[in-house]
Amino acid sequence: MTGKTRLLDLILDADHHSIETQALKANLRREASARRRQAHAAHPQAGLALMQHFKAAIQAPAGAVISGFWPMGDEIDIVPLLSQLHATGHPVGLPVVAGKGQPLIFRAWHPGLALVTGGFKTEVPPPGSPELAPDILIVPLLAFDSDGYRLGYGGGFYDRTLEKLRNGGARPLAIGVAFSAQHVARVPRDHYDQPLDWIVTEKSAQAFAGAAPAALKAAEA
Repeated sequence: MTGKTRLLDLILDADHHSIETQALKANLRREASARRRQAHAAHPQAGLALMQHFKAAIQAPAGAVISGFWPMGDEIDIVPLLSQLHATGHPVGLPVVAGKGQPLIFRAWHPGLALVTGGFKTEVPPPGSPELAPDILIVPLLAFDSDGYRLGYGGGFYDRTLEKLRNGGARPLAIGVAFSAQHVARVPRDHYDQPLDWIVTEKSAQAFAGAAPAALKAAEA
């Protein structure tokens, strides 16, 4: 077997693995969407409980820039948490899709700001809002596992964003937020999937191995 043939075999194996992984992700998205929908209906106040666990587990440095998201559909409601973070002096940004295949950008948000419709039916700050560079990212998801991997919606926006920030020398803290029912045994993953540092649900907050340490404190509860 020549070197070129071996290289071609490796490329084909990688492509086959990626196709299989994408199929597994698609199946899990359907299952996870149903589980999240049920959890949202059963726990309408889950966002308030999540806020308490977040406050007990995460100590953000003074003035740290925090990105969140405006919840869509049956995503867990983090608006109370974002409002509380803003009230304690943290600049808060919401994600904006800049274009297909690109990392997200984040525009400043404050309570009462009139949002506009962005890509993928998201609600985002208007174009005149200043762009922010987050130190802490609060990340939506469909499913998560105990290794810190998340299943998103398939666009890869948060993976590209976290990769850009991490490769640029920053050590941003990536915190997934979800209903506890969104936990699964294992999230299918590709080489480009970026792990979370923490997961916070309506029941608990958990740090994963290798979590960025600068903005953390252990939850005593």
